[in-house]
Amino acid sequence: MYPPATAETARKRRELAPVPLQAFKVFSAAVFADGALPNVTKQLIAVAVAHVTQCPYCIKGHTAEALKQGASEAQIMEAIWVAAEMRAGGAYAHSTLALDVMSHQHGVA
Repeated sequence: MYPPATAETARKRRELAPVPLQAFKVFSAAVFADGALPNVTKQLIAVAVAHVTQCPYCIKGHTAEALKQGASEAQIMEAIWVAAEMRAGGAYAHSTLALDVMSHQHGVA
């Protein structure tokens, strides 16, 4: 369903918008540099977020990088479960919007 990332795709992106691409690369390097959080922790966060945003390229890339940075397979799977819980929790929390509409439409609290 998704085309593979290729050198041709990278070249085309670079040609079409070189300045934003370079800015993104600098931004990304700054974000993933060791700081208050070590890179391995940042990669685990990225794995979780990639599952919430459902980006297959990010899932694959950040999973590989998390492993490279020393994350265990169990840590990666736990990060994915955190993402799943947060996404489910968001749906449940937003039910207040539907409940609000229902209470106004039907006079039920």
